[in-house]
Amino acid sequence: MPLFGKDKYTLVKLRKKEIPDGLWTKCPDCESPIYNKTLKDNFNVCAKCNFHMTLTSKERTALLIDEGTFEESDANLSSTDPLDFKGPKTYKEKIKSDQDITGLSDAVITGTGNLNGKRIAFAVTDSRFIMGSMGSVVGERITRITEYATKNKLPLVIVSGSGGGARMYEGVFSLMQMAKTCAALSRHHDENLLYISVLTNPTMAGIMASFAGVGDVIIAEPKALIGFTGPRVIEQTIRQKLPEGFQKSEFLLAHGLIDMIVPRKELKGTIEKIIDYFQSS
Repeated sequence: MPLFGKDKYTLVKLRKKEIPDGLWTKCPDCESPIYNKTLKDNFNVCAKCNFHMTLTSKERTALLIDEGTFEESDANLSSTDPLDFKGPKTYKEKIKSDQDITGLSDAVITGTGNLNGKRIAFAVTDSRFIMGSMGSVVGERITRITEYATKNKLPLVIVSGSGGGARMYEGVFSLMQMAKTCAALSRHHDENLLYISVLTNPTMAGIMASFAGVGDVIIAEPKALIGFTGPRVIEQTIRQKLPEGFQKSEFLLAHGLIDMIVPRKELKGTIEKIIDYFQSS
């Protein structure tokens, strides 16, 4: 006979409390679960392995530009479809889809603002918009903000996080942006003005081969993937095993391609010190 009779007590089956979706993120590097509020408070950096996850262009702007000082430029520029590109989605459909998802008109935001009180020209790409690839609008905005910086004697900071390189939907119109942005940066350099390039995960292909790779000072975040072609494609092409950590920030620093690796929390202060040093020399 049971100790507690069913006529007096009801046995209740305990159920595991359901956890709402969207509260946790798995780190892409160490695969540890991270509570989203903790992740946000830590600037989207994994506290366990120090992997720096992606930030949106607006989050990047808020991270580096003093609150209330950013003035966006050339927001009215929009892409056309010079090749009448068709695929699983047409180019126009792809642009419209990414505009709806991101709230951006294209893959870069440009403008001016204060960084710890110092006026700078600023641009940041966003990997959510066609992988941050460079079409005519991205190239034109980068060129215009560079020319504005040159005319107004401002230091220029460009944050790159683009895995898409030149935008295939626009063909040669996209490729010519590589030369156009570099020509504008060359004129900026000729005026003895400072250009700081910040490389984040990922910075690849035509972006890295143009404006991202020609900074007077090149800073990278830890563990960022930086290069031209991805390591898997290279291994398949040359049929050789690549060195450990190939195309990561730490590997590139050791081989002289970048100048320094700076954790996200220290980035704003480091850029301020570089500007101070340059302007006092």
